[in-house]
Amino acid sequence: MDYRWQTSEFTDLGTVQLYALLRLRQQVFVVEQACIYLDLDNLDQGAIHMLCWQGDHLLAYQRCLAPAVHFAESALGRIVVDPTARGRQLGVDLVRRGISYNLARWPGQGIRINAQAYLETFYTGLGFVAEGDSFAEDGIAHIQMVYRGSA
Repeated sequence: MDYRWQTSEFTDLGTVQLYALLRLRQQVFVVEQACIYLDLDNLDQGAIHMLCWQGDHLLAYQRCLAPAVHFAESALGRIVVDPTARGRQLGVDLVRRGISYNLARWPGQGIRINAQAYLETFYTGLGFVAEGDSFAEDGIAHIQMVYRGSA
């Protein structure tokens, strides 16, 4: 497949790119998962945005956050793959790229995520370790997970 990966600060995103990533997040997190929540949480402006494109179609997205913005550690969040692109291992590639980016940008800080609980095995396979009990966030079971390894 011919994928184009993009890593951008918020101010470097064009309006078409911003619209695409917000639309994908709404498509999956609000509509598909039937979860009404405020996606625009004022963290996007300071985040690094990772996008995977095929032509002009956004296939996958996540944001990377510096330490002390959301957690003491750096963070990955809003990790999403377009439903039409699932089964291509894009989620694995996306998260691995996020791990590498965060470890290089903020070495020695570790990475924390709020993972949807049903994806715990997926994230464990990428080196994350569950921490604490599951909890409800916006009506969906989540668990905090931490990555302390190296890229």
